Amino acid sequence: MTHADFDAVSVHEPTGPGLPLVCDSPHSGERYPDDFGAAATLAQLRQGEDTHVDALWSAAPALGATLIAANFPRVYIDPNRTLQDLDPELLAQPWPEPLDPGEKTRLGKGLIWRRMDRSTPIYDRKLTLAEVRHRIQAYYEPYHAALSQAIQQVRQRFGAVWHLNLHSMPNDAYERLGRKSEHPLADFVLGDRDGTTCEPEFIALIETALRGKGYTVARNDPYKGVQLIAQIGQPALNRHSLQVEIRRPLYMDEATRERNAGFAPLQADLSDVLAQVAAYVRARQAALA
Repeated sequence: MTHADFDAVSVHEPTGPGLPLVCDSPHSGERYPDDFGAAATLAQLRQGEDTHVDALWSAAPALGATLIAANFPRVYIDPNRTLQDLDPELLAQPWPEPLDPGEKTRLGKGLIWRRMDRSTPIYDRKLTLAEVRHRIQAYYEPYHAALSQAIQQVRQRFGAVWHLNLHSMPNDAYERLGRKSEHPLADFVLGDRDGTTCEPEFIALIETALRGKGYTVARNDPYKGVQLIAQIGQPALNRHSLQVEIRRPLYMDEATRERNAGFAPLQADLSDVLAQVAAYVRARQAALA
């Protein structure tokens, strides 16, 4: 077994009466492992972070939710990708198991990122199989184990679970995705993989709460949600999972990653939205009992 340089994941248990509500932030990690060996600069690498997202939603435990956050950066290894979503061009030797890289992997942003953008490769070398296995065993697997345990615990206790998968998005998200849009990027993008990962009332509640605070909200455009909500969200089994993306300039400077004047008001708004989510989950839990 290989070991991480630091705790790979932070788990914040409920401090208020527990609810079947789990929140996770897989991309807000800011600690870079010593063996990264990147050729890109730290400032370039940090553009991949969902910096401060865990802090924006930090009211979750007091409201009865479990809050889980990765401490490692997604560019090192991305817990929101499958283990098969690995870029063979990154490797010094062939991977011994079957791979199934997706479109984002071909753009260099799969399980382990190969490039920040078209002109910014992350490495000046290939990664060994041992390096990749270390990242999986010491960082990826502990994150998934912590999230899986939290989901299982609330399901065993309550018979249902509501899950929020928390992210932020760059202001030029459409351009980075190679897409043109008739409208500006919304302040929030809610992803339920086109209505398949949670009950309609759950996404409607959060959309209404955010619009009530004056934010613009889109559904599944341009982000529908990736592995984690696909894996967790099974509404027929009372497993409801929703991805929430926040437009980064609302709360931070995208270049420096520093919080801006919008951070505190946004955090307060999200704490109130979480309180509405907690009340909804409590009511749904009572109806299922």
